[in-house]
Amino acid sequence: MYGETDEALATMPLSYRDGYFAGQTAIITGGGRGIGRALAFQFVRLGAKVALNGRNPERLEATAAALRAIGGDVFARVASIREPEQIQDFVAAAADRFGGIDMLVNNAGGQYAQAAFDFSVKGWRAVIENNLNGTWFVTQAVGRHMRDTGRRGSIVSIVAQTSRGMPGVAHSAAARAAVVNLTRTLATEWAPNGIRLNCVAPGVTATEGMEVYSDEARTELPKSNLMKRFGTVREVADAVCFLAGSAGSFTTGEVIAVDGGNHIWGDQWTIPRPDYFAT
Repeated sequence: MYGETDEALATMPLSYRDGYFAGQTAIITGGGRGIGRALAFQFVRLGAKVALNGRNPERLEATAAALRAIGGDVFARVASIREPEQIQDFVAAAADRFGGIDMLVNNAGGQYAQAAFDFSVKGWRAVIENNLNGTWFVTQAVGRHMRDTGRRGSIVSIVAQTSRGMPGVAHSAAARAAVVNLTRTLATEWAPNGIRLNCVAPGVTATEGMEVYSDEARTELPKSNLMKRFGTVREVADAVCFLAGSAGSFTTGEVIAVDGGNHIWGDQWTIPRPDYFAT
C-alpha cells in the first residue's frame, strides 16, 4: 500500500509556521491523488486557498471534500492539462473565485515503464503531452494572469532528476528535462514581472504512483539512493512550500532534488536491469 490516508495528511507535522500561506491562493494541478493531494493538504493547513484540477471527477471531489472537512477554502474543477482551452477556463474561474492567483504547482503528469525500443507513437505522445505540453499550458495561463494583474508570484514544477538518465522511462526523462530548461528560461524572461519559477525533483516517493511499476522495480528502486528508502510526500511538500513561499523569495531558476542522493549515486531502473550492468 502506497500513499497516505486523509487522516494522516491532515495531522502530518508541519515544518512551517501557522498561516505561512495566509491570504494567498494556489493552483495545484493533478490534485486528486499522490503528491498533488498531499500538497493540497499542506497548503490548506498553512492557510492557502486552493484550486485543484484533475481528470477523475470522483477522486477530485473526494480530495476537495476532505480538504473542506478540515476548514479548507477549495475550488475544484475537472480539467485536462492537455487541453489549453480547458486550462484557460479553469485558471480564469479560479482567479475569479479567489480574486487572483499567487502560486502554481505543476504536479499533474505521469509515465509508465517500458523499454524505449518498445514505445508506441501514441504512448510517446501521451507522456510528452502530459509532462511537457500540459505543464507549459498551465504555466503560460497562470503567468499571463500574474502579468496582467501585476501580481508577483511563484511557480513550482514537479519534475524528476534527469541528469543521470532514467532508464525505462525515456519519454518522461525527455519531457522532465525540457521542463527544467523551460523553467530556467522563464525565470529569466519573467523576472521583470516579479514571477519566480523553480522545480522540485522527487526521487522514488511512496505514493499511489508507485503502483504502475512491477513488484521487482518497487523492491529495487529504494536501493537506488543513499538513504536506501522511499521518500515521503511530506518531504516533497516541504521543498515545494519553501520554493512557493516567502522562505524561497530569493530563489529562482533552481531545481531542488528530494531524492535521497540518487542524483549523485545509484542507477534508478524502472524496468529489469540488463545483465550487461550486473557488475
